[in-house]
Amino acid sequence: MEEENKVREFLDLVKKNRRGKLKIYIGMSAGVGKTYRMLQETHALLRNGVDIRIGYIETHQRKETHELLAGLPIIPRKKIFYRAKEIEEMDVVVVDELAHTNAEGSKNAKRWQDVYDILDAGISVISAVNIQHLESINQEIEQITGISVTERIPDKILETADEIVNIDLTADELLTRLKEGKIYQANKIEQALNNFFKSEKILQLRELALKEVAHQVERKVNIEVPKQIKLRQERFMACISSNQETAKVVIRKTARLASYYHSPWIVLYVQSNKENASRIKLDKQRYLLNNLKLAAELGAEIIRVKSDEITKTIINMADEKEITTICIGKPHFNLFQLILSTSVFNGLLKAMAKKDTDLVILS
Repeated sequence: MEEENKVREFLDLVKKNRRGKLKIYIGMSAGVGKTYRMLQETHALLRNGVDIRIGYIETHQRKETHELLAGLPIIPRKKIFYRAKEIEEMDVVVVDELAHTNAEGSKNAKRWQDVYDILDAGISVISAVNIQHLESINQEIEQITGISVTERIPDKILETADEIVNIDLTADELLTRLKEGKIYQANKIEQALNNFFKSEKILQLRELALKEVAHQVERKVNIEVPKQIKLRQERFMACISSNQETAKVVIRKTARLASYYHSPWIVLYVQSNKENASRIKLDKQRYLLNNLKLAAELGAEIIRVKSDEITKTIINMADEKEITTICIGKPHFNLFQLILSTSVFNGLLKAMAKKDTDLVILS
């Protein structure tokens, strides 16, 4: 009997240290269908034997969404938000409106803090939030919508989520849902159309939502997918010198390549002792600064490094930045002479032969 108690105590300890999983549905605005999808998933999990219950749901009296509540087990709110011990045996809880501010006197000021408590108790959570509630883009949201959003969640919540699902609609689809009365009651439709639900605002909010989810997916891939099997995103690096014309060509052509692949790119300028500011003419320095300014205007990240080990610097930077393609300028003299006489180019060719990185010579 004593042994059984010890085993039970150990299992309880294991359970307490096993944090729940967090899944978040995110959307560009109210009415895209986040709550509807959460309830659909709840029914599916119940059918598969998962002990899932509704902790808090906000249907806004939308008919199709409200009908999905039928047959779902619901926990009285005080039990989930004030007395977490009473729900320890549950697998998953649904908690809508993640950015909500709790009533005065609640244990936590914010609902996302309640969610963290539930996760710490070993229970998984499915929740939902609109993109305008994200703290880091609060100013952008106000510029787009003209509305100051006071209920916000810290970015770390999305970063700690195990799964993020974007519920996406086109602007036309969302506006059609609004006009059909599927988002707000009839007396609020006209006001919504003249304020928040304008096509140009919805498009910008949609872009923010898509970018945020893409960013979180990329972060997850970087953390969880082994490097050797990861599908590489194209990343270009333009290597330039103080040579005005060659640098300009390399920058412009690399910018076009990066634009075509919708990929990030950098411009690397390795300053050797020969190109020290005291050793090159002022006009060359001016041309170099103008070219770096051009690169920045075209969207490049600018990196300047002082080193006489040019080949090693280029290779190390390519590894650090996970570059897929290195772009250099075609020299003004015979290419075979360059291969035979230039240690930088020769070194690059040898290094590239051992790596899964392309070397492009731009004419």
